Amino acid sequence: MALNLRQKQTECIIRLLNLNQPLNSTGNASEEVYKILIYDRFCQDILSPLIHVKDLRKHGVTLYFLIDKDRKPVVDVPAIYFVQPTHFNIQRIISDASNSLYDSFHLNFSSSIPRPLLEDLASGTLNSDSIDKISKVHDQYLEFVTLEDNLFSLAQQSSFVQLNDPSAGDREIEEIIERIVSGLFCVLATLAVVPVIRCPRGGPAEMVASALDQRIRDHLLSKNNLFTEGSGFNSFQRPVLCIFDRNFELSVAIQHDFRYKPLVHEVFGLRLNRLSVPGEKGGMRSYELDAGDPFWVANGYLEFPEVAVEIETQLSKYKKDVDEVNRRTGGNEGAEFDGQDLIGNTKHLMNAVNSLPELTERKQVIDKHTNIATALLGHIKERALDSYAKKENDMMIRGSIDKSELLSVIVGKGTKLDKLRFAIMYLIAFEAIPSEVESVEAALQEAQIDTSAFQYVRKIKSLNVQLASANSASRSNIVDWAEKLYGQSISAVTAGVKNLLSNDRQLALTRTVEALMEGKPNPEIDSYLLFDPRAPKSSSGSSHLRGPFKETIVFMIGGGNYMEHGSLQELAHRQQPARHVIYGSTEILTGGQFVEQLTILGQKMGLGGGGGAPAPASAPTH
Repeated sequence: MALNLRQKQTECIIRLLNLNQPLNSTGNASEEVYKILIYDRFCQDILSPLIHVKDLRKHGVTLYFLIDKDRKPVVDVPAIYFVQPTHFNIQRIISDASNSLYDSFHLNFSSSIPRPLLEDLASGTLNSDSIDKISKVHDQYLEFVTLEDNLFSLAQQSSFVQLNDPSAGDREIEEIIERIVSGLFCVLATLAVVPVIRCPRGGPAEMVASALDQRIRDHLLSKNNLFTEGSGFNSFQRPVLCIFDRNFELSVAIQHDFRYKPLVHEVFGLRLNRLSVPGEKGGMRSYELDAGDPFWVANGYLEFPEVAVEIETQLSKYKKDVDEVNRRTGGNEGAEFDGQDLIGNTKHLMNAVNSLPELTERKQVIDKHTNIATALLGHIKERALDSYAKKENDMMIRGSIDKSELLSVIVGKGTKLDKLRFAIMYLIAFEAIPSEVESVEAALQEAQIDTSAFQYVRKIKSLNVQLASANSASRSNIVDWAEKLYGQSISAVTAGVKNLLSNDRQLALTRTVEALMEGKPNPEIDSYLLFDPRAPKSSSGSSHLRGPFKETIVFMIGGGNYMEHGSLQELAHRQQPARHVIYGSTEILTGGQFVEQLTILGQKMGLGGGGGAPAPASAPTH
């Protein structure tokens, strides 16, 4: 059975809401108890894409509050806490218990609570004579946000900046790596699988892979470990976890995409599967785009013009079905109604009544996507987003662009960020540093665009070019020097310029994941490291652990995006038989949000300037 992360995490949440009692066949607790739910903002984001208010009520949750808000006592009712294990949250729990806000406290931490905090909780409730209020304490290992069945985020913001900051010390880097490892461990614990881990050598990917391997090994030593359920998997059934660092393929994080999901994310700041668009009669309309929306699921990765055609097709089909119902029930002329046939007439009416809810739901979905597409079209025209996507794609494939065309884009339509992204894509598309680079930078400055991000990528690019042409001795010197100057993850760029370029529409990431899934000898992946937490360390390189794999988890450190997710899903469906790929990242970013992080890095290195900072990209990430 394919791994379904959304389903697994939802099951864990439902069990948590039912006081961690065994559930019956209907997915509810055998005995209904009314409860209060207390959560922090991080756990609110975990719950948001998975469970609605009506679902909370279905599981007996009548009231729900943020932990940092003032709350009044509610007697004779148990309280479920779902919070991160932080010092602040522990102190609030102690305060709530000592003030007897609730009858009993069922504490659920999003990840494993460190021993010092557990001791603080014990001593605090003991000193306030409220320890008897604490019914249970659970480590839930749910510290990640699942957006779709096969898409998740650790919701760890600015990790690319943190890992590439030249001023970051070893301790800070270790803390970031530990947070990423903890989040990935939660994902694997929820799925109850121990994967085979593959990653390129060097940089954050190897650091995370190695630390995660050790974390799982240590955990497997305990008798009742979290992976007992998945222990029946043999090496051929276990998934492969492929870990990458954003430097592996910078271009995908920056370029414009003209497909529906990436466009909606780019323009409206889709966050936790929700967005707001201007309504027909003024004001804003909020919509949810998730697994419950069949149009979004089926058409999310179509090019925008194809989506517009599909909306028209769905609308025509809906009108035809409504006319058919009217015709059969006498709603208009030509009805097939027989005055003598009461049973037949009643049957027609019953069929019509039964089809009404389905027709109403279809109309709501069509109206929703008509409104989103109409609002999107306005932004596309205003910013020439179709032109950006086409020109960037052509530039990446050809590795060149006419200078006059390039400069016309910088003075043409689009936001400052759109123009900056296009200029950076121009830098990346060339094997060497292009000759027009100075005039492009001057054009950016003339348009009052902060060039910090452009200059940062230019520095990294020139470093790549040096590495590609250097011999092994001088290459190691360059890397040593670069790590001191540019930050910790520079060794990830030693793979050279090829990773930054895709010779066709298939992303370098997708091509590499496909090779890792197949496990056949391939020069692109022969140097990749292999970790198997279930095997003795000396035998980690066993050939039978190299594939083929039916299920894959791909994780991008430093920010993922809907373009990569879509490309990997196409790969999964293209293979025969179809494979299953789960994609996750430290956070899901638009191209604008990622370029803002590049700008910060450029500024930290004293690069850039140009008269103005790029405008904010969009809403917070997830």
